[in-house]
Amino acid sequence: MNTTENKTLTIDGIIVEIEGERNLLEIIRKVGIDLPTFCYHSDLSVYGACRLCLVEVAGRGIMASCSTSPEPDMVIKTNTAEIRQMRKINLELLLANHDRECPSCSRSNKCTLQNLARQLGVEEIRFKKLNKADMQPIDASSPSLIRNPNKCVLCGDCVRVCEEVQGIGAIDFAFRGAKASVLPAFNKNLGDVECVNCGQCVAVCPTGALVTNPQQDEVWDLLADPNKYVVAAFAPAVRVGLGEYFRMEPGTDVTGKIVTALRMLGFDQVYDVTFAADMTIVEEANELLERVANGGKLPMFTSCCPGWVKFTETYFPELLPNLSSCKSPQQMFGSTAHKVLPGKLNIAPENLAVVSIMPCTAKKFEAKLDKFSTNGMMDITNVITTQELGRMIHASGIQFNELEPSSLDMPLGFYTGAGVIFGATGGVMEAALRYAAEVIRGQKMHRVQFKEVRGFEGIKEAEYALGDMNIRVAVAHGLANARKVCEMVKSGEKDYHFIEIMACPGGCIAGGGQPILDKSKLGNKELRMKGIYNVDRCLQLHNSSDNYMVQEIYKDYFGGKAGSHEAHESLHTSYENRSSLLS
Repeated sequence: MNTTENKTLTIDGIIVEIEGERNLLEIIRKVGIDLPTFCYHSDLSVYGACRLCLVEVAGRGIMASCSTSPEPDMVIKTNTAEIRQMRKINLELLLANHDRECPSCSRSNKCTLQNLARQLGVEEIRFKKLNKADMQPIDASSPSLIRNPNKCVLCGDCVRVCEEVQGIGAIDFAFRGAKASVLPAFNKNLGDVECVNCGQCVAVCPTGALVTNPQQDEVWDLLADPNKYVVAAFAPAVRVGLGEYFRMEPGTDVTGKIVTALRMLGFDQVYDVTFAADMTIVEEANELLERVANGGKLPMFTSCCPGWVKFTETYFPELLPNLSSCKSPQQMFGSTAHKVLPGKLNIAPENLAVVSIMPCTAKKFEAKLDKFSTNGMMDITNVITTQELGRMIHASGIQFNELEPSSLDMPLGFYTGAGVIFGATGGVMEAALRYAAEVIRGQKMHRVQFKEVRGFEGIKEAEYALGDMNIRVAVAHGLANARKVCEMVKSGEKDYHFIEIMACPGGCIAGGGQPILDKSKLGNKELRMKGIYNVDRCLQLHNSSDNYMVQEIYKDYFGGKAGSHEAHESLHTSYENRSSLLS
């Protein structure tokens, strides 16, 4: 007889203690059995649609382990002949409802369906496949995402992440029976609804029904054009994400290898958007201090995440005056590059092409906004994701893991640890606090950390005494959490000075353009974050005010100081009300 303190059940003859697991699937995996699943995500609600995680519970029959709670004295079998046969049939049905153009699919090397077919020994599909006449048009209306309904198997992962994690619901189930589909409201195109381009649907879609809208072909064309001088700049989170594409340990810093690979691909100069992250802090922290000192609109929200900015423009346009007017680091880099590089490199401005490499799919949308242009040229010519860069390196035959590291080009390749930590939730806040603390206290501060704003808690709050000023701050990641913060600010329930919001859970390290996280290895996101802070820890400079290259650029091009007229012209922006998308 089990006691309250020692509740056990039996799995395939092994007695296992129940230790707070939410379902049988968790406790089965705890004992080292890799039970196949398709629609299960530990961060999302249980859906139980795929019926692959079936188990036999004595006295109850065959049940889905993901939706069954563990109870004392259960006797469970996970691998009977009947269960194996049912799993194979269920997987064949999923595959029959899927457009199997595997060789040309961007998910081919990271496809859950392919992996399950190998694991379960499915070598033929005995059910009728999709007819050409039944094929639906591919939706490429979004600059960030492509939706291919012919690859959708109705697992519901995209629906749940959009509704539960992001609080948006831009896509949902429609119709019933054989006509059941996942699509935007009223069967509109994805580019015509309230999608904020965050790409979290891409991150969880297991079949390639939702993928990033690629731009690597345009980048190849730029690199082949003898009249173009093509420079690359990559975001902080890319350095701890790209290695996973080449089966390196998650969180490995591959900055030097990225530089070498980009030069081998044909880029003329290689820079780092982290330089512009330092510029963002200089502008944003000074904007915050000016608002606090002169009765400006508070709380001030960060503006570096385009998914969050579009969310505000769509759902909370009344809070647009609270957004920092600073451009994102990507767009600051683009405008700075067009101002600085033609003269330094002795090239015609119209021949300069700037390619940014981002963990974020929303950056593709942002870069195409008409307001982000200089002298009729877009500040950022093309945006490719971490995954797209991985494909380009792979297509070139470059053995990434064997590359010797190289150094970045100057001046736009110099950065501090404050810029690097932008890649993780809480990083922008901490970087701004490091800078503001020095300004307010009037003295240099070394290796100061604000660890209270770090970590994966959905909403974090802190209050810091900086000189004579108490600064109340909040950090939120995931737009469902952002909505909660916005509602609390609107109602007056919370009173902050400064709020950081990142659209993606965990921040840029888990952006929609990063290598797909392995659902069976839930610690990968944590390792990426650890990698970001390790880079900061190993650098000599940790405060954006110490970036002397940024200081030189200000002196030569932006009136010598943050907030100058020249800086506002190039580094700040305005916003628009997009609430009409909801009608």
